[in-house]
Amino acid sequence: MSQLRQISSHGLGKARSHAAFGVALGEKAGRKAEIAHLRQPTDTLTADVEPEGTILDTLWTYIVDHRTQLLTDSYLHVSAVVQSVVIATVAAVLVGIVVHRSPWGSALATAAASIILTVPSFALLGLLIPVLGLGVRPTVTALVLYALLPILRNTIVGLAGVDPAVSDAARGVGMNRLRVLAGIELPLAWPAILAGMRVSAMMSMGILAMAAYAKGPGLGNIIFSGLARLGSLTAVPMALSGTLLIIVLALLLDAVLALIGRLTTPRGIRD
Repeated sequence: MSQLRQISSHGLGKARSHAAFGVALGEKAGRKAEIAHLRQPTDTLTADVEPEGTILDTLWTYIVDHRTQLLTDSYLHVSAVVQSVVIATVAAVLVGIVVHRSPWGSALATAAASIILTVPSFALLGLLIPVLGLGVRPTVTALVLYALLPILRNTIVGLAGVDPAVSDAARGVGMNRLRVLAGIELPLAWPAILAGMRVSAMMSMGILAMAAYAKGPGLGNIIFSGLARLGSLTAVPMALSGTLLIIVLALLLDAVLALIGRLTTPRGIRD
């Protein structure tokens, strides 16, 4: 009997030790679950931040890998805008010289340029493509038409703002009409004309991106290609790189035009 009691007590002690060990394991597992639960917000925050870094890394990688193409498209973009603004400036100044003395002529010319500006770029390109085809010609034509209004309006305002006494004094010393226009009136109106050119240049930088619809040159092709690949890894970097480059180039072009105005405006007018 004593041996049976010893065996029973020995078995009961083992059972109790196993039960205590199980309780300790349960408590340890519970603590691990609590620690994992406390760490979960940090992991979630890290997961939310990671995509942003991935986009920036992908954008930088795309710019580095395609720098030659981006530089070429940037040059073509700026070149098309500069050419269009120069052509528009020549046309708008000539029209402004003709109509600035006539209120009816000024109103008619301004209204015609305003109507052109209200036509959506896709619609205008769609009207030009059957006539001029695809590529550079419809693109430059559309940009010239859109750039007319700011330059034309500022030309009319600048020439009309020249003091008639100054023109009369110039004619009084023997200057003919052409010399008065070239030597007196246009230099005095030049700051206003240049302000219109700056507005047209900024506007044309953005409109040119739409010219990818007509197979035109510039950064719009990269933007449209990126939008066409939505869902792929390069879609956002392509569209974003083209957009950022247009913004940077627009600011640089505006700074160049401001510097040209500073250098070409007579000191008496500038001060």
